[in-house]
Amino acid sequence: MKVILDGMGGDNAPQEIVKGAVEAAAEISDEILIVGIPEEIEHELKRNKYRGEQISIVPAQEVITMEDSPVRAIKRKTDSSMVVGLNMLKDGEGDMFVSAGNTGALVVGARLILGRIRGIDRPALASIYPDTTGGRPNMLVDAGASSESKANNLLEYALMGSTFVEKVWGRENPRVGLVNLGTEEGKGTSITKDAYQMLKSSHLNFVGNVEGRDISKGVCDVIVCDGFTGNVILKLTEGVALSIFKLVKNSLMGNLKSKIGGLLVKSNLMTLKERFDYEEYGGAPVLGVNAPVIKMHGSSTSKAVKSAILRGMPYAQENVVEIIKQEMLDVEEYIEEEEE
Repeated sequence: MKVILDGMGGDNAPQEIVKGAVEAAAEISDEILIVGIPEEIEHELKRNKYRGEQISIVPAQEVITMEDSPVRAIKRKTDSSMVVGLNMLKDGEGDMFVSAGNTGALVVGARLILGRIRGIDRPALASIYPDTTGGRPNMLVDAGASSESKANNLLEYALMGSTFVEKVWGRENPRVGLVNLGTEEGKGTSITKDAYQMLKSSHLNFVGNVEGRDISKGVCDVIVCDGFTGNVILKLTEGVALSIFKLVKNSLMGNLKSKIGGLLVKSNLMTLKERFDYEEYGGAPVLGVNAPVIKMHGSSTSKAVKSAILRGMPYAQENVVEIIKQEMLDVEEYIEEEEE
């Protein structure tokens, strides 16, 4: 397998990107192609004392920044690491593309260069969401690819998320929940009401509406919402978690007695912190396009890069894109039968 890595995307590129690639290469035998400015990538490889043959450099002289307009950047910066990498994936020169770059540009680029899967109106970001009860993490779709969504888009997100969770995470018949302001069937906007009926009529294991206070309790495996709501949920959760850990740390450092108590619970607190650490999970797959694309957090460190590569590989290995394509064909046939 060949992993194509955007060497210039993200706040910490290329230093942390290259370091993460080197760390990942130490654990796998697959090839990693780092796309970027050769001199800078080579410099970082030397800094990390890499002398192997697993990692190679693909030249790209331009960089898409976080401030760039997504559409304009994809169309004009054709020699950027992101555009070159996506074109390599399209041409079959690699099996998966991983980037910590501009989210909007990556989603637009994946849609324009790779194309959407037939039947998918809008691609979606599928982000891992922690379970505060101690159970397995869940998946939130959409995490920010599209700010607004129609009812049929929410059904698409559910289908794609369910397929990914089943095929990559190995969860049979994953539970699907729709984020809403109440659990009752008649609650929500006209869009969520329509989406509820579509999900209810589908073959998915739909468990109904899920309130914001319950999504972290493991009540469903796939959390479905529009990208605006999903992005707010993720950032609010991250912010609250960091604030709580900071408060706990400050309280445990208050005096000698609390410091001793802190030492006793340190391992438990670290375990809890790991559940909310995005670097443990790596990146979010861009679902709905014709090849595997993984979006990493913009401030990803080498740990997150390594995790994104290792945890993202099953996305390509299990042919999830092809399975989603078949799912959408089945949905089209079902809709046609219903209309007849």
